[in-house]
Amino acid sequence: MSLLTLEAAEAIIKGAFAHVQSAGFQPLSVVVLDASGHVKAAARQDGATMFRFDVALGKAWGAVAMGAPSRKLAENAKANPNFFVTLAASAQGKFLPQPGAVLIRAADGAILGAVGASGDTGDNDELACLAGVAAAGFRAD
Repeated sequence: MSLLTLEAAEAIIKGAFAHVQSAGFQPLSVVVLDASGHVKAAARQDGATMFRFDVALGKAWGAVAMGAPSRKLAENAKANPNFFVTLAASAQGKFLPQPGAVLIRAADGAILGAVGASGDTGDNDELACLAGVAAAGFRAD
């Protein structure tokens, strides 16, 4: 099993930001969490608003806490909104089931953490996360 090191987390952010620049997305904040939901690395591009870090953190925290990409959590929340409101309350506001975060997996499929982004559409935030994870040599879902 691989380890999500600080160097790897920074590579994920660098890869995500490279994708943002090449795709012409709005400036993002990107947060990388380890499998325990602790911040491993985070960065905010020039021009990204101050609230973007908190949104990216909530997306990534929800993904790693539930073991599913935030897009899947958003779909599930539509079918069972009361459960997801309760989860958000239980998580003291850290849980945000909206597209824009993916799991970081080792080659063997083990969850190493999650990366979340905020600043553009949820779809574009997710694309930046996927690009960052791939650039660092990990699997994502």
